Amino acid sequence: MLDINEISKILPHKYPFLLIDRVESITNGESIEGYKNISISDQVFQGHFPGHPIYPGVLIIEGMAQAGGVLAFKSSANEDEFDNKVVYFMSIDKAKFRSPVFPGDKLVYKLNVIKHKGNIWVLDGKAYVDDKLVCEAELKAMIVDK
Repeated sequence: MLDINEISKILPHKYPFLLIDRVESITNGESIEGYKNISISDQVFQGHFPGHPIYPGVLIIEGMAQAGGVLAFKSSANEDEFDNKVVYFMSIDKAKFRSPVFPGDKLVYKLNVIKHKGNIWVLDGKAYVDDKLVCEAELKAMIVDK
């Protein structure tokens, strides 16, 4: 398990763009499960949408991507390298949004490695609320020097 402080050491993202609160489980080179608690106090709800707040799909995808970044880093880099490396996403394919996400929801990210070769990672990402699939996508990323 990784808390927000450990996640912040791995990812370059910081508030308000750090979109994963905790990693519940990680199997290096295979899978990760983490989550973000969606709160009405999130800045995005000031404009998306007033009177009918819905968490943006692009942020769900970004949260999955960040979880994938944690998996890739923890699987292939030692902690001394975290400051000198960054994960760039190369493609997002087969994205589907199945159900809206609202304030008060716990958005659970589950990613599995489809393929890993060198510094390239291909991940199957899914996001759930209460065990209901709300979003899925195939993500391709590369770890590079800053």
